Amino acid sequence: MTITIAVDGMGGDHGPSVVVPATVDFLRRDPDCSVVLVGREETLRPMLARWSAEFAGRIVIRHASEVVEMHEAVASALRGKKDSSMRVAVDLVKAGEADAAISAGNTGALMAISRFVLKTLPGIDRPAIASILPTVGGHVYVLDLGANVDCQAEHLRQFGIMGALLVSALEHRERPSVGLLNIGEEDIKGNDVVKQAAELLKQSDLNFYGNVEGDDIWKGVTDVVVCDGFVGNAVLKSSEGLAQMIAGGLKEEFSRNLFNKLVAVLALPVIRAFKRRFDHRGYNGASLLGLRGIVFKSHGSADAYAFRCAMERAAEAARQRLPERIAARMALIHPEAVGA
Repeated sequence: MTITIAVDGMGGDHGPSVVVPATVDFLRRDPDCSVVLVGREETLRPMLARWSAEFAGRIVIRHASEVVEMHEAVASALRGKKDSSMRVAVDLVKAGEADAAISAGNTGALMAISRFVLKTLPGIDRPAIASILPTVGGHVYVLDLGANVDCQAEHLRQFGIMGALLVSALEHRERPSVGLLNIGEEDIKGNDVVKQAAELLKQSDLNFYGNVEGDDIWKGVTDVVVCDGFVGNAVLKSSEGLAQMIAGGLKEEFSRNLFNKLVAVLALPVIRAFKRRFDHRGYNGASLLGLRGIVFKSHGSADAYAFRCAMERAAEAARQRLPERIAARMALIHPEAVGA
Protein backbone atom coordinates (compact mmCIF):
# COMPACT_ATOMS: atom_id res chain seq x y z
CA MET A 1 0.00 0.00 0.00
CA THR A 2 1.52 3.31 -1.11
CA ILE A 3 1.01 6.22 1.27
CA THR A 4 1.19 9.83 0.07
CA ILE A 5 1.97 12.56 2.59
CA ALA A 6 1.25 16.22 1.82
CA VAL A 7 3.96 18.26 3.55
CA ASP A 8 3.78 21.97 4.31
CA GLY A 9 7.25 22.84 3.04
CA MET A 10 7.24 26.41 4.33
CA GLY A 11 5.89 26.08 7.87
CA GLY A 12 7.73 26.17 11.19
CA ASP A 13 10.62 28.17 12.53
CA HIS A 14 13.04 26.79 9.94
CA GLY A 15 10.86 26.06 6.91
CA PRO A 16 12.42 24.25 3.93
CA SER A 17 15.86 24.01 5.53
CA VAL A 18 14.42 21.38 7.89
CA VAL A 19 11.48 20.00 5.89
CA VAL A 20 13.48 19.09 2.77
CA PRO A 21 16.21 16.99 4.46
CA ALA A 22 13.58 15.41 6.73
CA THR A 23 11.55 14.42 3.68
CA VAL A 24 14.59 12.87 2.01
CA ASP A 25 15.45 10.88 5.14
CA PHE A 26 11.84 9.76 5.52
CA LEU A 27 11.59 8.50 1.94
CA ARG A 28 14.87 6.60 2.24
CA ARG A 29 13.54 4.80 5.30
CA ASP A 30 10.07 4.11 3.92
CA PRO A 31 10.08 2.94 0.28
CA ASP A 32 6.27 2.59 0.27
CA CYS A 33 5.68 6.32 0.71
CA SER A 34 5.64 9.34 -1.54
CA VAL A 35 5.49 13.04 -0.70
CA VAL A 36 3.78 16.07 -2.16
CA LEU A 37 5.93 18.97 -1.01
CA VAL A 38 3.82 22.11 -0.89
CA GLY A 39 5.27 25.60 -1.03
CA ARG A 40 6.98 28.16 -3.19
CA GLU A 41 8.39 26.21 -6.11
CA GLU A 42 11.20 28.67 -6.71
CA THR A 43 12.45 27.95 -3.20
CA LEU A 44 11.84 24.20 -3.00
CA ARG A 45 12.98 23.01 -6.43
CA PRO A 46 16.64 24.13 -6.14
CA MET A 47 16.85 22.54 -2.68
CA LEU A 48 15.57 19.22 -4.06
CA ALA A 49 17.72 19.25 -7.20
CA ARG A 50 20.48 17.02 -5.80
CA TRP A 51 17.95 14.27 -4.98
CA SER A 52 15.74 14.56 -8.08
CA ALA A 53 17.10 11.38 -9.68
CA GLU A 54 17.04 9.33 -6.47
CA PHE A 55 13.40 10.13 -5.73
CA ALA A 56 12.00 10.53 -9.23
CA GLY A 57 8.25 10.03 -9.02
CA ARG A 58 8.23 9.93 -5.21
CA ILE A 59 8.52 13.67 -4.56
CA VAL A 60 6.18 16.08 -6.31
CA ILE A 61 6.26 19.83 -5.72
CA ARG A 62 2.89 21.57 -5.51
CA HIS A 63 3.28 25.33 -5.77
CA ALA A 64 1.61 27.51 -3.15
CA SER A 65 2.22 31.24 -3.31
CA GLU A 66 1.48 32.12 0.33
CA VAL A 67 2.86 31.22 3.76
CA VAL A 68 1.08 31.24 7.12
CA GLU A 69 3.41 32.98 9.56
CA MET A 70 4.03 31.45 12.98
CA HIS A 71 2.25 34.19 14.91
CA GLU A 72 -0.35 35.12 12.31
CA ALA A 73 -3.95 35.59 13.41
CA VAL A 74 -6.07 32.51 12.81
CA ALA A 75 -8.75 34.49 10.93
CA SER A 76 -6.13 35.92 8.58
CA ALA A 77 -4.71 32.48 7.80
CA LEU A 78 -8.15 30.92 7.31
CA ARG A 79 -9.86 33.60 5.26
CA GLY A 80 -7.03 35.58 3.73
CA LYS A 81 -4.54 32.92 2.62
CA LYS A 82 -6.35 30.27 0.61
CA ASP A 83 -3.18 29.54 -1.38
CA SER A 84 -0.93 29.07 1.63
CA SER A 85 1.29 25.97 1.79
CA MET A 86 -0.63 24.89 4.91
CA ARG A 87 -4.05 25.25 3.30
CA VAL A 88 -3.04 23.53 0.06
CA ALA A 89 -1.57 20.57 1.98
CA VAL A 90 -4.87 20.06 3.82
CA ASP A 91 -6.83 20.58 0.59
CA LEU A 92 -4.88 17.66 -0.92
CA VAL A 93 -6.17 15.37 1.83
CA LYS A 94 -9.71 16.60 1.22
CA ALA A 95 -9.34 15.94 -2.52
CA GLY A 96 -7.99 12.43 -1.92
CA GLU A 97 -4.63 13.28 -3.49
CA ALA A 98 -2.86 12.68 -0.18
CA ASP A 99 -3.48 10.26 2.68
CA ALA A 100 -2.24 12.66 5.37
CA ALA A 101 -0.96 16.20 5.80
CA ILE A 102 1.73 17.50 8.12
CA SER A 103 2.85 20.99 9.06
CA ALA A 104 5.21 22.59 11.55
CA GLY A 105 3.38 25.90 11.21
CA ASN A 106 1.00 27.91 13.36
CA THR A 107 -0.98 25.42 15.50
CA GLY A 108 -4.14 27.51 15.77
CA ALA A 109 -4.20 28.15 12.04
CA LEU A 110 -3.62 24.48 11.24
CA MET A 111 -6.47 23.38 13.48
CA ALA A 112 -8.84 26.03 12.09
CA ILE A 113 -7.97 25.26 8.46
CA SER A 114 -8.18 21.50 9.00
CA ARG A 115 -11.53 21.72 10.73
CA PHE A 116 -12.92 24.07 8.07
CA VAL A 117 -11.68 22.02 5.11
CA LEU A 118 -12.06 18.45 6.38
CA LYS A 119 -14.92 18.83 8.91
CA THR A 120 -15.33 16.60 11.96
CA LEU A 121 -16.30 12.94 11.85
CA PRO A 122 -19.92 11.96 12.63
CA GLY A 123 -20.39 11.74 16.39
CA ILE A 124 -17.34 13.90 17.16
CA ASP A 125 -18.16 17.34 18.53
CA ARG A 126 -14.64 18.75 18.66
CA PRO A 127 -11.25 17.70 17.28
CA ALA A 128 -8.49 17.20 19.82
CA ILE A 129 -4.71 17.48 19.72
CA ALA A 130 -3.00 14.27 20.88
CA SER A 131 0.72 13.80 21.35
CA ILE A 132 3.27 11.67 23.18
CA LEU A 133 5.11 12.34 26.42
CA PRO A 134 7.99 10.18 27.71
CA THR A 135 7.55 8.08 30.85
CA VAL A 136 9.90 6.05 33.05
CA GLY A 137 9.13 2.91 31.04
CA GLY A 138 8.19 4.22 27.61
CA HIS A 139 5.65 6.87 26.63
CA VAL A 140 2.05 7.95 27.05
CA TYR A 141 -0.45 9.66 24.74
CA VAL A 142 -2.12 12.75 26.17
CA LEU A 143 -5.13 14.66 24.80
CA ASP A 144 -6.37 17.32 24.50
CA LEU A 145 -3.25 19.50 24.42
CA GLY A 146 -4.80 22.85 23.64
CA ALA A 147 -7.54 22.71 21.02
CA ASN A 148 -10.44 22.89 23.52
CA VAL A 149 -10.00 24.90 26.70
CA ASP A 150 -13.61 24.46 27.83
CA CYS A 151 -14.94 20.90 27.65
CA GLN A 152 -18.04 19.04 28.65
CA ALA A 153 -18.02 15.49 30.00
CA GLU A 154 -19.10 14.05 26.64
CA HIS A 155 -16.12 15.73 24.95
CA LEU A 156 -13.75 14.03 27.39
CA ARG A 157 -15.39 10.69 26.67
CA GLN A 158 -14.86 11.28 22.94
CA PHE A 159 -11.22 12.16 23.61
CA GLY A 160 -10.83 8.87 25.46
CA ILE A 161 -12.25 6.90 22.53
CA MET A 162 -10.08 8.71 19.98
CA GLY A 163 -6.97 8.40 22.14
CA ALA A 164 -7.47 4.66 22.58
CA LEU A 165 -7.93 4.18 18.84
CA LEU A 166 -4.83 6.26 18.15
CA VAL A 167 -2.73 4.02 20.40
CA SER A 168 -4.27 0.91 18.85
CA ALA A 169 -3.36 2.18 15.39
CA LEU A 170 0.17 3.44 16.07
CA GLU A 171 1.26 1.03 18.82
CA HIS A 172 -0.79 -2.01 17.73
CA ARG A 173 -2.25 -2.56 21.21
CA GLU A 174 -5.66 -4.17 21.25
CA ARG A 175 -7.05 -2.60 24.43
CA PRO A 176 -4.94 0.35 25.57
CA SER A 177 -5.70 1.65 29.05
CA VAL A 178 -7.26 5.10 29.45
CA GLY A 179 -6.90 7.35 32.48
CA LEU A 180 -8.73 10.58 33.30
CA LEU A 181 -6.50 13.34 34.69
CA ASN A 182 -7.76 14.53 38.06
CA ILE A 183 -6.51 16.00 41.34
CA GLY A 184 -6.87 12.62 43.07
CA GLU A 185 -7.64 8.99 42.38
CA GLU A 186 -10.84 8.92 44.44
CA ASP A 187 -14.21 9.22 42.68
CA ILE A 188 -15.21 12.14 44.91
CA LYS A 189 -12.29 14.29 43.68
CA GLY A 190 -12.43 16.79 40.85
CA ASN A 191 -14.95 19.23 39.43
CA ASP A 192 -18.40 18.26 38.12
CA VAL A 193 -17.24 17.88 34.51
CA VAL A 194 -14.46 15.46 35.44
CA LYS A 195 -16.77 13.46 37.72
CA GLN A 196 -19.39 13.18 34.97
CA ALA A 197 -16.71 12.23 32.43
CA ALA A 198 -15.47 9.47 34.73
CA GLU A 199 -18.97 7.98 34.83
CA LEU A 200 -19.28 8.11 31.05
CA LEU A 201 -15.90 6.45 30.61
CA LYS A 202 -16.82 3.73 33.11
CA GLN A 203 -19.96 2.99 31.10
CA SER A 204 -18.01 2.80 27.82
CA ASP A 205 -16.34 -0.32 26.46
CA LEU A 206 -12.92 1.28 26.87
CA ASN A 207 -10.26 -0.20 29.14
CA PHE A 208 -10.83 2.62 31.61
CA TYR A 209 -8.28 2.66 34.43
CA GLY A 210 -9.93 5.47 36.42
CA ASN A 211 -8.60 8.77 37.67
CA VAL A 212 -4.89 9.47 37.38
CA GLU A 213 -2.91 12.28 38.99
CA GLY A 214 -0.27 14.49 37.41
CA ASP A 215 2.68 12.35 38.54
CA ASP A 216 1.02 9.24 37.07
CA ILE A 217 1.61 10.67 33.60
CA TRP A 218 5.38 10.27 33.99
CA LYS A 219 5.04 6.90 35.71
CA GLY A 220 3.29 5.56 32.62
CA VAL A 221 0.35 4.21 34.62
CA THR A 222 -1.90 4.23 31.53
CA ASP A 223 -1.45 4.28 27.76
CA VAL A 224 -3.72 7.30 27.33
CA VAL A 225 -4.40 10.28 29.59
CA VAL A 226 -7.49 12.40 28.93
CA CYS A 227 -7.94 16.03 29.98
CA ASP A 228 -9.30 19.29 28.62
CA GLY A 229 -7.09 21.47 26.45
CA PHE A 230 -6.43 24.08 29.12
CA VAL A 231 -4.98 21.53 31.53
CA GLY A 232 -3.27 19.53 28.77
CA ASN A 233 -1.46 22.52 27.35
CA ALA A 234 -0.30 23.54 30.82
CA VAL A 235 1.04 20.01 31.39
CA LEU A 236 2.82 20.05 28.03
CA LYS A 237 4.44 23.45 28.47
CA SER A 238 5.41 22.67 32.08
CA SER A 239 7.10 19.44 31.01
CA GLU A 240 9.00 21.20 28.24
CA GLY A 241 10.13 23.92 30.64
CA LEU A 242 11.20 21.37 33.25
CA ALA A 243 13.22 19.42 30.68
CA GLN A 244 14.98 22.59 29.56
CA MET A 245 15.71 23.55 33.16
CA ILE A 246 17.19 20.13 33.99
CA ALA A 247 19.32 20.11 30.83
CA GLY A 248 20.53 23.65 31.46
CA GLY A 249 21.22 22.94 35.13
CA LEU A 250 23.28 19.85 34.37
CA LYS A 251 25.30 21.69 31.76
CA GLU A 252 25.95 24.56 34.15
CA GLU A 253 27.02 22.29 37.00
CA PHE A 254 29.31 20.13 34.84
CA SER A 255 31.07 23.22 33.53
CA ARG A 256 31.38 25.00 36.90
CA ASN A 257 35.01 24.03 37.59
CA LEU A 258 37.79 21.72 36.41
CA PHE A 259 36.81 18.85 38.71
CA ASN A 260 33.20 18.93 37.49
CA LYS A 261 34.41 18.96 33.90
CA LEU A 262 36.45 15.81 34.55
CA VAL A 263 33.43 14.17 36.16
CA ALA A 264 31.39 15.16 33.10
CA VAL A 265 33.81 13.26 30.86
CA LEU A 266 33.43 10.13 33.00
CA ALA A 267 29.66 10.53 33.07
CA LEU A 268 29.37 11.17 29.32
CA PRO A 269 28.08 7.65 28.40
CA VAL A 270 25.34 7.95 31.02
CA ILE A 271 24.45 11.47 29.90
CA ARG A 272 24.20 10.38 26.28
CA ALA A 273 22.03 7.38 27.17
CA PHE A 274 19.76 9.61 29.24
CA LYS A 275 19.48 12.09 26.39
CA ARG A 276 18.57 9.38 23.89
CA ARG A 277 15.95 7.96 26.22
CA PHE A 278 14.20 11.25 26.89
CA ASP A 279 15.01 13.13 23.68
CA HIS A 280 11.83 15.09 22.98
CA ARG A 281 12.57 15.06 19.26
CA GLY A 282 11.73 11.37 19.05
CA TYR A 283 8.24 12.10 20.39
CA ASN A 284 7.46 14.80 17.84
CA GLY A 285 4.19 14.66 15.95
CA ALA A 286 0.77 15.59 17.36
CA SER A 287 -2.35 14.17 15.73
CA LEU A 288 -5.39 16.36 15.11
CA LEU A 289 -7.97 13.71 15.99
CA GLY A 290 -11.63 13.70 15.05
CA LEU A 291 -11.33 15.07 11.52
CA ARG A 292 -12.43 13.42 8.25
CA GLY A 293 -8.80 13.11 7.29
CA ILE A 294 -5.36 12.76 8.85
CA VAL A 295 -3.45 15.88 9.88
CA PHE A 296 -0.32 15.92 12.03
CA LYS A 297 1.33 18.89 13.70
CA SER A 298 5.10 19.02 14.11
CA HIS A 299 6.72 21.22 16.72
CA GLY A 300 7.58 24.56 15.16
CA SER A 301 11.23 24.39 16.26
CA ALA A 302 11.69 20.77 15.11
CA ASP A 303 14.95 19.80 13.43
CA ALA A 304 15.13 17.32 10.54
CA TYR A 305 15.20 14.28 12.83
CA ALA A 306 12.14 15.43 14.79
CA PHE A 307 10.19 16.31 11.66
CA ARG A 308 10.99 12.91 10.16
CA CYS A 309 9.59 11.26 13.31
CA ALA A 310 6.35 13.20 12.87
CA MET A 311 6.15 12.13 9.22
CA GLU A 312 6.54 8.49 10.27
CA ARG A 313 3.63 8.79 12.70
CA ALA A 314 1.45 10.41 10.05
CA ALA A 315 2.27 7.61 7.59
CA GLU A 316 1.43 4.90 10.14
CA ALA A 317 -1.88 6.60 10.98
CA ALA A 318 -2.70 6.59 7.27
CA ARG A 319 -1.77 2.91 6.91
CA GLN A 320 -4.04 2.05 9.80
CA ARG A 321 -6.89 4.20 8.43
CA LEU A 322 -7.30 6.04 11.71
CA PRO A 323 -10.29 8.25 10.76
CA GLU A 324 -12.21 5.19 9.55
CA ARG A 325 -11.52 3.43 12.86
CA ILE A 326 -12.80 6.40 14.83
CA ALA A 327 -15.86 6.75 12.58
CA ALA A 328 -16.69 3.06 12.97
CA ARG A 329 -16.48 3.24 16.77
CA MET A 330 -18.59 6.40 16.92
CA ALA A 331 -21.20 4.81 14.63
CA LEU A 332 -21.76 2.13 17.27
CA ILE A 333 -22.29 4.78 19.93
CA HIS A 334 -24.22 7.32 17.87
CA PRO A 335 -25.83 5.48 14.94
CA GLU A 336 -28.04 8.50 14.30
CA ALA A 337 -24.93 10.49 13.37
CA VAL A 338 -23.96 8.18 10.48
CA GLY A 339 -24.35 9.95 7.17
CA ALA A 340 -24.23 13.38 8.77
